[in-house]
Amino acid sequence: MPESRRSKKSYKKEIRKALNDPFLRSALDRFSEAYREGRPSVYEGLDFQGMRDDLSATKAALPARFQALFQEFKKNAEKAGARVHFAKDAQEANDLISAIAKLSHAKWIVKSKSMTSEEIFLNRRLERDGFKVTETDLGEWIIQLRKESPSHMVMPAIHLSRGQVSRLFKQETGKDADPEDIPKMVEMARQELRPAFLNADMGITGANFAVADSGALGIVTNEGNMRLTTTFPRVHVALVGMDKLLPDMDLALKTLDLLTRNATGQAITSYVTWIKGAVECGATSFGQAKETHILFLDNGRLALADDPVFSESLKCIRCGACANVCPIYSKVGGHKYGHVYIGAIGLILTLFYHGHGEASEIVKNCLNCGACAQVCPVAIDLPWLIKKSGEAVILAQGKTPVKNIGMSLAMRNRRLFHLLLRAAHIAGKPFDNGDGLIRHLPDFVERRHGFRRLPAIAAIPFRKRWEKIAPHPDKPRHSAAFFCGCAVDFIYPGQGEAMLKLFKGHGVHIDFPMEQTCCGLPAFAASDRHRGKEFARVNIEAFSHSDSRPIVTLCASCGSHMKNHYKKMFKPGSAMFKKAEAFSDRIIDFSSFMVNVLKASPSEFRRSGQSAAYHSPCHLCRGLKVEKEPRALIEIGGFDYVPSKDEDVCCGFGGSYSVDFPEISAEILKKKLDHVQKSKAQVLLTDCPGCVMQLRGGMDKREGGMAVMHMAEALAENMI
Repeated sequence: MPESRRSKKSYKKEIRKALNDPFLRSALDRFSEAYREGRPSVYEGLDFQGMRDDLSATKAALPARFQALFQEFKKNAEKAGARVHFAKDAQEANDLISAIAKLSHAKWIVKSKSMTSEEIFLNRRLERDGFKVTETDLGEWIIQLRKESPSHMVMPAIHLSRGQVSRLFKQETGKDADPEDIPKMVEMARQELRPAFLNADMGITGANFAVADSGALGIVTNEGNMRLTTTFPRVHVALVGMDKLLPDMDLALKTLDLLTRNATGQAITSYVTWIKGAVECGATSFGQAKETHILFLDNGRLALADDPVFSESLKCIRCGACANVCPIYSKVGGHKYGHVYIGAIGLILTLFYHGHGEASEIVKNCLNCGACAQVCPVAIDLPWLIKKSGEAVILAQGKTPVKNIGMSLAMRNRRLFHLLLRAAHIAGKPFDNGDGLIRHLPDFVERRHGFRRLPAIAAIPFRKRWEKIAPHPDKPRHSAAFFCGCAVDFIYPGQGEAMLKLFKGHGVHIDFPMEQTCCGLPAFAASDRHRGKEFARVNIEAFSHSDSRPIVTLCASCGSHMKNHYKKMFKPGSAMFKKAEAFSDRIIDFSSFMVNVLKASPSEFRRSGQSAAYHSPCHLCRGLKVEKEPRALIEIGGFDYVPSKDEDVCCGFGGSYSVDFPEISAEILKKKLDHVQKSKAQVLLTDCPGCVMQLRGGMDKREGGMAVMHMAEALAENMI
């Protein structure tokens, strides 16, 4: 992969090219669906949450011990006959490996799959130094022949079709390769690679585990090539990241248990090999002990270990699951969704291993949907670290993005913000047909955002209506505060009015602090830490006067951000941290409040006879971990709930993401609406105004004939 830095323009061009590759999109979509559907079966009867919490807690304590574990490993490995080295960066590692090859008079080097060697561009250096290098993992060999980098950490050639591979094999071997005869193509590869194993002087591998108390390496593969790489050549070099150090075999086996299940959906992989020390090498004419070199790579890992925020990323076990479930990866693949390391973890590690120049564009390409964090086997808060990486990029570049400056200026002054929205309402009136959707956009907007209708700004925001619509029950039976968020306030005030209508029959007293402002999620998404922290402080203080009442929100995105991120913005133990913690504990979404607090009953609603599909907002099902209540409320509210495929997969909105990356947003939305329409439901319900904006706009554009409504709107219409 080229080491040149991507510009915004070139990155957008790469993305469009990937989206125009029908095979890539089809293959990745099929893989993503198969992974999501198959993964639960390998955890049947197991407590995944318990297993990952245990592994996460144990691995979280390891970075502080890396230096001590290295010394322990070195002592035990060298006692067994291996030679242990340390390299502070990529150049030093490449220099050491090249020197070992020269001293051992190696000419031909075979390698098994190693992301750490990809990280330092080892092949390029060895070839430049005159060595012949052959990758022996089938996928890695294929991409080596194509002069590409892996597009997935576990399945490096997933982006290629059988036809592409068969043409490549014919070009390499001169023999015809039937793309429909997979076993024959595998056999062709085997015939080509066998001479490499038999004639190689050196074998290079990575390692999944470096066990300190024994000095042993553990290597996990699905092919036998790695064992041949470590046994046939007279010199074996293992390149190992410092983050692979573990104290004992017990932790290695616990990690293995989750690694194979999470990576490929296997209870155990085909080959798990443990190597300790040097062995006799009588098969060669040298008749001496095999040379075994173990090279530990720092390359930023020790700096990460000392970082109070980013050290969490060192828990990663390289299963690749964060890419497997990522809606963006499924559309553009690893070459466009990473640099060397791909997926969510790649967006973080690129900054530390390859610098802010390589990270600056890819780190923005995140929907914040949380799917990666949900499947991570060591519970890394990947979305949070991605946004923190964005902050670090901005700091390193010393230049605040224009978008951040504009947003800061507009939202710092509430009055100015309201004036701008009022101006937007007036400007949009000529394009509004009276149903809240703008159907005629200027050409320059239509070209990029024409995949959906955009909503019109409301003539009167919710906060301006409050004085007239505020409920005043004579004998309140319940009490709550309401956080409306910008979308309900300025675009969909009717959703707030629908909620009040539903609450009226339950005698709910509602407090609506006028001081409340934007939840801060747009600032968070733009990696604007200072502005996000300011929003958090304002909202926490605004709701401090409503005692300990639950804070109800109609927006899952606002709710999840406030519940999960506010307390992370303040120093643990500080007065504001304690306030943020108390504030976060009060957040509750609309559906949960209706079902669990108000105990809504079917007797309150007429049976509409309509079938309803449901889109589960990312920040509701993963952020707030609410799954059962919305579906129960659909039935309570008089609808017939109809399941649709991938209900909890992102709709592609992501706030400003759909503005920054409209082409990807459009493809994610298309698939979502296709699944919904196949359900034959009459109405689509959801619990987030942002999702309503995306889904309603997309459905109207395709004239699908299906209404898209917020849960509160739909239930209010069915009230008796």
